[in-house]
Amino acid sequence: MSPVPPFPDAQCEALARHLGECGTGTDINRTFQTCGLRDVSGESTKWKRLYAVFLAIQSKDRCANRILAFIQTYLAPARFLGRSDDFESFRQGLNACLAFAGLEYGADGEFRPREVARTLNEAEARVRTIQSKFRGRRMHPEVLKYCRAELMQDNYFHAVFEATKGLAQRIREMSGAELDGAALVDSVFSSERPLLAFNALRTETEKSEHKGFATLLKGCFAAVRNPLAHEPKILWDGEDDAADYLSLVSLLHRKLDDCVPTLRPEL
Repeated sequence: MSPVPPFPDAQCEALARHLGECGTGTDINRTFQTCGLRDVSGESTKWKRLYAVFLAIQSKDRCANRILAFIQTYLAPARFLGRSDDFESFRQGLNACLAFAGLEYGADGEFRPREVARTLNEAEARVRTIQSKFRGRRMHPEVLKYCRAELMQDNYFHAVFEATKGLAQRIREMSGAELDGAALVDSVFSSERPLLAFNALRTETEKSEHKGFATLLKGCFAAVRNPLAHEPKILWDGEDDAADYLSLVSLLHRKLDDCVPTLRPEL
């Protein structure tokens, strides 16, 4: 990484206060040792120790690079295995501090340049992520199966694209059909001879429900996957739509969980 200008004192303090809440004193000691940093501050409070060390190393180096190296070690994603919610919460708070320096800490543990935030509102808006939008919502495992890597990179455009492709792939695997898009749905969830059924299809209500979810599947491919495949990424609205699209895909996967095979595909 090229030299990063030293952070203003106020920003160093904000970083120190936030990072002090992200681990124990032992975690901080271990990271100091790993990064070759000495704490001679004499302070006992975690954030005050961090603040003193941060000011000292960037004054000596005339850049903030070793502060960033400390953060990458201290908040390494691997350290939070099984505690992804904690990691995401810490990362969001960190990015609110870094927004004023034009930096962002990614879910992959790498720093990336961003446009410098000028106001607190800008900084806070910038750290909203798809994970926070999903709090309170259940995301089906099949969604993550196809787009986990994209979500880890905060690449919401391609996350939605891969998730909708994964939905079609699951239908093919469950049915044995080799079609795609609307043709796949029409073949597999036909009203007359379906290969998969969303319910027992005994009553008019059940038949109507089956037809409704088949239509919803076709709408998902027509309104979400197909436009994403053809429009430029820069024209896409981004994470606001992504949370809703992925919720839709998650719902459809849950309905597929309850599907039962009825007929074998014709060869």
